[in-house]
Amino acid sequence: MKAPIVEIDHVTFSYNGEPVLHDVSMVIRHGDFIAMIGPNGGGKTTLLKLTLGLLTPMQGEIRINGLPPHKASACIGYVPQNVHINSSFPITAMDVVLMGKLEPGKRWARKSADNRKQALAALERMEMAALANRKIGELSGGQRQRVFIARALVTRPQLLVLDEPTAGIDTRGQADFFKMLKELNREIAVLVVSHDLLVVSRYVKSVACVNKRLHYHDQAEITGDMLETMYPCTVEEVCPVELVAHGLPHRVLKDH
Repeated sequence: MKAPIVEIDHVTFSYNGEPVLHDVSMVIRHGDFIAMIGPNGGGKTTLLKLTLGLLTPMQGEIRINGLPPHKASACIGYVPQNVHINSSFPITAMDVVLMGKLEPGKRWARKSADNRKQALAALERMEMAALANRKIGELSGGQRQRVFIARALVTRPQLLVLDEPTAGIDTRGQADFFKMLKELNREIAVLVVSHDLLVVSRYVKSVACVNKRLHYHDQAEITGDMLETMYPCTVEEVCPVELVAHGLPHRVLKDH
């Protein structure tokens, strides 16, 4: 078995003395397709920032391929919830993907033949090569999201992390989007932060519920009862998915 890509080991974090995450442990392996769910304020975004090396744990440790996150950033391709690109700015899909080749301290990536070849390959992977020279403002929400994923993939990461990737995409577009991610998961591990468990549960392999603590469900078959109890969940409550799941003996669950 290959070594894990990400190891989160008993991590605790607070903002201004207010606990956000407490004793969180999780492992992400090659081939994983994980949905991360939880209430607003439950710590999902904070956990992402810790994993990406944007924040430092107050207790515990995070390792990416055995290294601290800031030394292994190229191993993770990240697509944030709100990608700040002015849609009226005359920048093409190719230009956006080339941003993924930015070197530290540089404002723009070199448009070398090799970089352009890699950027085009990433666009082809997302079925967007035909629109490489189309201005980003002329693309649909789903097409733009594919371009942003191509930007994350151009460094050839081992794990793709997406924060609410289907916001602003219609229902049919969401289904197509997750089918594309499922296909991509044949070659790369995927972690998706989402509020729409009804959609993602059809495609992912496991679910991580983050609500200050983390409850990991190593199967993705989520029942209707779990869905109904997920949405009213608040940061003050125990993970309702975990509570319902304990009443289902046929499921194998791991509580980290």
